[in-house]
Amino acid sequence: MNLDIYKHIYLLGVGGIGMSALARYFNMQGKLVSGYDKCKTSLTKNLEKEGISIHYADDVELISDEVKNTKFRELLVIYTPAINKENTEFQFFKEKGFIPLKRSEVLGMITKQSYTIAIAGAHGKTTTSALLAHILKCAEIDCTAFLGGVSKDFDSNLVFSKKGKIVIVEADEYDRSFLSLHPDVAVITSIDEDHLDIYKNKSDLEDAFQKFASQIKQKGFLLVHDRIKTNFIKPERGILMNYSASSPADYFADNITIKDGKTKFDIAILDILPGMTYETKISNLFMIMPGKHNIENVLAASAVACYLGATCEHVKKAITTFKGIKRRFEVHIQTESITFIDDYAHHPEEVKVTIESVKKLHKNKKVTVVFQPHLFSRTQDFADEFAKSLSIADELVLLEIYPAREKPIDGVTSKMLADKCSIKSEVCTKEMLIEVLKNKEVEVLLTLGAGDINTMVTPIKELYN
Repeated sequence: MNLDIYKHIYLLGVGGIGMSALARYFNMQGKLVSGYDKCKTSLTKNLEKEGISIHYADDVELISDEVKNTKFRELLVIYTPAINKENTEFQFFKEKGFIPLKRSEVLGMITKQSYTIAIAGAHGKTTTSALLAHILKCAEIDCTAFLGGVSKDFDSNLVFSKKGKIVIVEADEYDRSFLSLHPDVAVITSIDEDHLDIYKNKSDLEDAFQKFASQIKQKGFLLVHDRIKTNFIKPERGILMNYSASSPADYFADNITIKDGKTKFDIAILDILPGMTYETKISNLFMIMPGKHNIENVLAASAVACYLGATCEHVKKAITTFKGIKRRFEVHIQTESITFIDDYAHHPEEVKVTIESVKKLHKNKKVTVVFQPHLFSRTQDFADEFAKSLSIADELVLLEIYPAREKPIDGVTSKMLADKCSIKSEVCTKEMLIEVLKNKEVEVLLTLGAGDINTMVTPIKELYN
């Protein structure tokens, strides 16, 4: 399908992080872009400032006459899986004869004629993608990047280039979306159990990743984290490498030291990447982002960047200047009396890694975690794992479960999760949170979750400033 034929783009769920990047992409191309979302957020407000028309009620009457009267082949309707198929507007377009496409399907079309780099895995996709785009910018290599978060370096979740042929996308395994992609380069950061409403078990999930990897084009490059035990086949006439921050691999971190909140390390590289010799090192890299997981993100991004022609100096410059992603270990308050950090972590492994990183950085200080569970199904499937990860904190406040696309499940509540935790825990509504915090002696506050807990960042900052 040729996307050039479409004059109008209508997005159902336009305020989602992935959907909003698509909206921006088509808007930058001069298309007439509009859409619906149920909530007005800072992101949708920015989209409106950029010229994208949005309404916030599921009401056909609010769709512009211009969209309604668009010729069949000139209107593209895109929806996010979070949109219920009973949505009035979704049904309206279906009845009119339109075939709404998933975001992943449209990404597949965009990347079909491009040199595509797909970052896959349960964790690290957004940071790795943003890092890669930042390194390529430093190397003056043009690219377009669809990011799963707002990059502080680009102040957007879209990096847009009219002349660049390289497209970076996050390959989301949810709903098997990443199988719409046929990349030239692919990174697999992890294969952790998740989305068990889609996948029957870990084996089913691994099979999907195998299928994704098999779709890499001839002469392609596949980079896989060393801890992944799944056996992947090298792309035809291509390259298969692994990377690690804890043990020697094809591409690995060495001489790791942490001092004054900064991480210093070297990257050791085998003779596979352009212009590099056996055990060549990118020495004395400095990174403000804490945690081994972020070293791994640097390794993945820099390996791909070097494969595309970036030099060691480009990598060093980019890593030291990288500002990070909003809601990825984002420090909002840093004083002698209190530290406030917000993070997107919503999987047990992500929660574990983030809390551990905070505790390493703030030794001998009490860490209070506020966590908003995301999805009833995920909370049910990983209740024991969440409880174990959350219990690393010193004190816990649980908000009510953010349902997203789901209906409640009997017996699955935040209280159920709190009862499983081995530390002092309490449950409250989002509206009660500020009052709860007022009654606590907070030293380090960490808010976690992928729902709408981010709307509490400003009230929390106002409380402690």
